[in-house]
Amino acid sequence: MYYVCVLRKTQNKDFYIGYTEDLKKRFIQHNREISFDLIYYEAYQFEKLARQREKKLKQYGSAWHGLKSRIIG
Repeated sequence: MYYVCVLRKTQNKDFYIGYTEDLKKRFIQHNREISFDLIYYEAYQFEKLARQREKKLKQYGSAWHGLKSRIIG
C-alpha cells in the first residue's frame, strides 16, 4: 500500500503533505526533527495513484482547500 498523508507541525500549525509506502516509518522520521501530528491519510494500492494525489494536493489550491475544510473544519 501507498499512503498520502497530511501532517501538522505541533508548534506553529504548518502542514506537510507527502506520500510514502511505510506510513509509520515516515511519521517516526518526521518526528525526529520536529514534532508533528498525523491528521489525515489516504491509502492507495498503486504508487502512481498516490503520487498523483499528492501532486494534486500540492499544485492545485482548490484540492487542498477542499480537503483541509473537511478535515480541519
